Amino acid sequence: MKKAVYPGTFDPITNGHRDLVSRAARLFDQIVVAVAKDTAKAPVCDVTARVDLARVALADIPNVQIVPFDGLLVDFCRSHGAGIVIRGLRAVSDFEYEFQLASMNRRLAPEIETIFLTPAEQYAFISSTLVREIARLGGDVSEFVHPEVQRLFDSKRCI
Repeated sequence: MKKAVYPGTFDPITNGHRDLVSRAARLFDQIVVAVAKDTAKAPVCDVTARVDLARVALADIPNVQIVPFDGLLVDFCRSHGAGIVIRGLRAVSDFEYEFQLASMNRRLAPEIETIFLTPAEQYAFISSTLVREIARLGGDVSEFVHPEVQRLFDSKRCI
């Protein structure tokens, strides 16, 4: 069984994330969406909310599991029997950081490969940071996120 891990903060999960997961789900037997608990990004939504929203947004993709995680990604991959990490690249500006992460992970766990996917063109500009900022300023983010994420923002619980 080919199992891949797609890690991130998913604060919030966007349609761009969903696009990557749905395409990766066609390539691998199982995708584990690993929602980071401990992150330097200081998420505005707690990990429970982010996991719940990911479960709702990805519910129709049968071979996807959503799991919170903390610690080293390579340890998480090993504990879940995954030999592949999926990372998204939206623009050239993402490449340097993602390349450093992939290189460090390869150094820590040479048996785990990183695969980069690019989102469909209509999602290439979407980032969780921009979505949060638009929502915080009262803008409509409904075309960028699942309706449940929009409802969460409308309630002002996570912005």
